[in-house]
Amino acid sequence: MYAIVDIETTGGYAENHRMTEIAIIHHDGLQITGRFQTLINPGRRVPLFITGLTGITNEMVSQAPLFEDIAPEIHEQLKEKVFVAHNAHFDYSFLKKELEEAGISWSSRRLCTVKLSRKIIPGLDSYSLGRLAESLGIVITDRHRAGGDAEATARIFDQLLKRDERGVIAKALKRNSGDAILPPNLRKEDYDLLPAKPGVYYFLDGRGQVIYVGKAINLKKRITGHFTGEAAEWNRSNIRNEIHGIRYELTGNELIALILEAKEIRSRWPKYNLAQKVRVESWGVFDYYDRNGFRRFVVNAVGRNAKPLVTFANKSAAWSALWTKVKDFELCPKLSGLQVAKGPCYAHLSGSCRGACEGKEAVAEYNARTETMMASFVPGGMSAAIFGPGRSEQEQSVILVEQGQYIGFGYASAGQSLNELGAIREVIIPDRENRIAQGIVTSVLQNPVEQEVIYFD
Repeated sequence: MYAIVDIETTGGYAENHRMTEIAIIHHDGLQITGRFQTLINPGRRVPLFITGLTGITNEMVSQAPLFEDIAPEIHEQLKEKVFVAHNAHFDYSFLKKELEEAGISWSSRRLCTVKLSRKIIPGLDSYSLGRLAESLGIVITDRHRAGGDAEATARIFDQLLKRDERGVIAKALKRNSGDAILPPNLRKEDYDLLPAKPGVYYFLDGRGQVIYVGKAINLKKRITGHFTGEAAEWNRSNIRNEIHGIRYELTGNELIALILEAKEIRSRWPKYNLAQKVRVESWGVFDYYDRNGFRRFVVNAVGRNAKPLVTFANKSAAWSALWTKVKDFELCPKLSGLQVAKGPCYAHLSGSCRGACEGKEAVAEYNARTETMMASFVPGGMSAAIFGPGRSEQEQSVILVEQGQYIGFGYASAGQSLNELGAIREVIIPDRENRIAQGIVTSVLQNPVEQEVIYFD
């Protein structure tokens, strides 16, 4: 038995929006056997643009039942039935969340009529509900209302059942098919080919344009997380419906994936990489002398023409690196901009600061340690190579820094000797100035926990 569902809502993602209407049509595989439909009071105002789309007003839902009041009845309509909807993830995510909040645990096998139509009736220009119904000679009455759209979906599903000569529906119903979690326009064959390896992935729209770039230690796991998660920042957009394909590039390790992701986002500006489209801001550690002659340090954003001692990809990395250096060289947190409390610093009270903040340590003695500390940062004239795993067991990766500047990365055979700068330069693909990559690499050089680093004079 199938439950063919359509809902109307106050917005596009389940985490922050509520349902305003639901229609459920029962189908036994041969014909429609029953119908259920009701408006729902969402407990909030219906946005004007939703009213414009659906015709559902605040007045219409004000006297309708709250979801929790009819949750048992809705669950009765759905339980022990295969859930069917056009773009099933959308409707299913709302219903599952609403039922859970009403104290009802529910799950169901799912069928998406968008995905089924692509396989059973290939070659159409569009698989939207309106265009698909039109191509099948189905007239939708009461468009963008739950009852009208559910009725159209039921008639489409009826056609799919009759045309399914290759057993597409039966295959989709296998619990381990994984088909239900995928975006409606993505082929399962493309998803199945994803490797469980580090790399950068690209979501493509129907024209093959990149609309999102991400990085992962495990490409398969990370991309699956996108499709199964309920994160508001993901479901708020229409990105699920726009994904038609996935490309990926193996990197061998997370560090190069981070660098490549930053480069690709800044060069392609994908429409859904919103967080990375803000102005790039690297952070640095700066030094200056106070009126008593003590050398002080401060973490600040790196502006145009600024000359920090060292730069990092973000403020957190810069603070963490400076804290480590201050502790290692027994410097004063107050004189390093890491503590603002009045009186002696906490480190002096515990014995790890020698008292510069209280005038108990000579300026020359304190500043001598700051010189040593500054030299421990990667100096501007130093070159280094950072080695890591390659894209296969027969390969190694290498990142090159020359005179403190990130140059690029490349790959070489695992047995190839790369002990000289000249040999490393031959395998490196030069990268144009990349402030994010510079900060990432600098952070690693300050604390190379998992990386093998060779320094060159």
